[in-house]
Amino acid sequence: MGKFLSKIVFILILSAYFFSCSLTKNVPEDRDLLMENTIVVNDKKTSKEEIHNQLYQQPNSKFPVIGTRLRLNLYNLARQDADSNYHAWLDKHPKTDKALEGLLSRKQVNRLGESFIISGFNNFLIKTGEPPVLYDSLKTSKSLARLKNYYFNKGYFDTKVSNKTNRSANQKITNAYYITTGTPYYIDSITDHISTPALKDLYEKNKIKSTLKTNTVFDVTNFEEERKRLTSIFRNNGAYHFQEINIRYEVDTILDSKNKANVVLIVDQQTVKSGDTLAQVPFKIYQISKVNIFTDNVSKNKAYVLDSLQYNGFSIYSSTKLQYKPKALTDAIFITPQSTFSDSRRILTSRSISNLRIFNYPVIEYVEDPTDPEGNTLISNIYLTSRKKMTFNPSFDVTHSNIQDFGIGGSMGLLYRNVFRGAEILEFGLRGTIGSSRQMSNPNDVFFNVTEYGADVKLTFPRFLFPFASNKIIPKTMLPTTAMSFGFARQRNIGLDKDNFTGIINYSWYPSRTNSFSVDVANIQYVRNTNPNNYFSVYKSSYNTLNSISKAYDVPADYKDENDNLSIQGEGANQFIKDALSPENPMGILPDDYSEIRSIEERKVRLSENNLILASNITFNSSTRTGINDHSFYMVRAKVEAAGGLLNLFMNGVSNKEGNTGKKTLFDVEYSQYLKTELDYIKYWDLGRQQVLAIRLFGGLAVPYGNANSIPFSRSYFSGGSNDNRGWQSYRLGPGKSGGINDFNEANMKLFFSTEYRFNISGKWNAAFFVDAGNIWNVFDNVEDKNYTFNGLSSLKDMAVSSGLGIRYDFSFFVFRLDAGFKTYDPSIYTKRKWFGEFSLKEAVWNVGINYPF
Repeated sequence: MGKFLSKIVFILILSAYFFSCSLTKNVPEDRDLLMENTIVVNDKKTSKEEIHNQLYQQPNSKFPVIGTRLRLNLYNLARQDADSNYHAWLDKHPKTDKALEGLLSRKQVNRLGESFIISGFNNFLIKTGEPPVLYDSLKTSKSLARLKNYYFNKGYFDTKVSNKTNRSANQKITNAYYITTGTPYYIDSITDHISTPALKDLYEKNKIKSTLKTNTVFDVTNFEEERKRLTSIFRNNGAYHFQEINIRYEVDTILDSKNKANVVLIVDQQTVKSGDTLAQVPFKIYQISKVNIFTDNVSKNKAYVLDSLQYNGFSIYSSTKLQYKPKALTDAIFITPQSTFSDSRRILTSRSISNLRIFNYPVIEYVEDPTDPEGNTLISNIYLTSRKKMTFNPSFDVTHSNIQDFGIGGSMGLLYRNVFRGAEILEFGLRGTIGSSRQMSNPNDVFFNVTEYGADVKLTFPRFLFPFASNKIIPKTMLPTTAMSFGFARQRNIGLDKDNFTGIINYSWYPSRTNSFSVDVANIQYVRNTNPNNYFSVYKSSYNTLNSISKAYDVPADYKDENDNLSIQGEGANQFIKDALSPENPMGILPDDYSEIRSIEERKVRLSENNLILASNITFNSSTRTGINDHSFYMVRAKVEAAGGLLNLFMNGVSNKEGNTGKKTLFDVEYSQYLKTELDYIKYWDLGRQQVLAIRLFGGLAVPYGNANSIPFSRSYFSGGSNDNRGWQSYRLGPGKSGGINDFNEANMKLFFSTEYRFNISGKWNAAFFVDAGNIWNVFDNVEDKNYTFNGLSSLKDMAVSSGLGIRYDFSFFVFRLDAGFKTYDPSIYTKRKWFGEFSLKEAVWNVGINYPF
């Protein structure tokens, strides 16, 4: 590893020296390359991004960690005016020009200058690179003014700014900004002048939550937030015509009291046009007199209305026979007759209608009611454009997994809207995959020897389906939905072959824009292994261990195949286990081998048994992300699941039927019983200049009890893969320090931590350095081997660490990702050197993924 690192360091130093010598290649003789900006505030150097962003001129970007100006170097590698240089070269070499014209036409010879060979690569370097940033004294002056204004807005009214440049002989310059802020000003008093009595009352009622406080530093940000806060309060309480510009402030510094200011908050009256003159009048508080709902593209003049009706004070119009139950429409609308105008109700209505997935984004308008002589009421017109009744969604993909070397998959989805005229959505899905696997038996020698197909149906209601009223507990403002889904999947010629049946009844709602809850009242899954005798064909590591043990004993010939190994397709391997674990011990199995064979048998039973899971769970999600371009936020997901508890109580009073292991059964299947909890936390920090630091922490634990001593395979945890510990492939890490010796390593406890530093290379090309740490363990189940189990805090040293570099390309609607993960710390008991033992390019794990790992 030492030699490996020394080579890297040498190459980096040599590259840095070479590139630094050519930085000023394209800098004109009378100009200088801006190398660095420094900002010194009150004699202390600052690197705060917010302050540096005030400058109008920034130096060329540096490549992270290495520190070289990679994009400037790429730009300098390009030849300027490559096309013109090509034609000048042809003029100097007439024989070559004539020879080319003999092979090509004159037009083609001339166009060679625009080809990739001549100009294309140069254009790529110019586009990918970054032109040199030339020092500009005018931009420095503007930066000084901006810095002074920045600190003025922070309450430093007496700020002094200056700058000093330092030029070197090789056309390089550094620029230093010096700022002396002085003492900040404080707010001494706050008074108000609000001419509209109704707004004055609202202000007084909400004054306690003001962002402006006396004896606090004067900060323009607080004034802007107060303006937005008051605007929201006024517009949510009837002031339809009110705007932010109607709020202003007067600030007066106190002459006889140093560094203090008096603030007057002024709310102007509404400006209205009367003829050719403008008049100032108090703002009106509007009520909603009527709510008109127009469906199916009804025009505003109602010329094409065929069907109309009144429902709970709403007027509903349609150009055809109304296709929706009136309640389905009005339940999604929170603008109601006789209510006060409210901006928040308009926003909530738009969100609620969009959430139905029945209509396009609605158009909501307000007009003053011409029948109101006082002019204090509004008519709300809501225009709804229906989406297509049916949507067909085909898809196609190519897959790869640990077992399946190559797969082709496809699916077809049908979505029916407004099934029962109550804005319900019915979805059908069909999917299928064919693939090739070298691990599967292939007696007919066909390429596609793996098949999987399935079907799903899901019905969603835009309300809670309960036998009792739930509006008081979860009102319709939380956008409640009920979903029922059922699915079936059949898997053949892969693994043990499975039939998978699922059924889910789910309730979800949104208490706020940032928080949501999802509850599976019933989450049923039945997994039936249809080919358990194929176990040793799939789990080769278990077979190899068992076969190796058998070599030391006198195994009957009919247990073996033609190669003198335990028979897989026949009953040889299974019969050997049965004899080895027999109390009579006919083969004289030694204690250590007995323990190993028993462990193999337990795992075989666990992974080949049928599973019946009847669970309920609740999931809480919270996210502060405001949009796809928001890179400073956090997300939290917490989940609690319980399985088998109610079923066990039911079985106690109905049946005591037991299976082969003494556990209770339903339909001859031992049902699962466990408690499971998970916590997932993601945090992003925006570092500026397209740089983001992102972390993820995950912890999960599933504890079997009662009718189970292990967790079903489908509900257990694994480690490794493109969205996990990227130095290991999926299912290849853990449990604990066991070394991942099984084909599919899983357990019932998981800890995981990941951090990524993401940065832009050029345009849509991005990159990231990452470190992943995590593992899985067995705990509170039937596994007793200390190498597999979590044994307290001391087991944290078994956290595997990987690190690496990723390249990403942003297609706008998705991100293609390629990550190279290196095993940095391997806790395996079979690893002689745990740190950097396999830290080399040939040992790298390449992960391909769509979008970011978290």
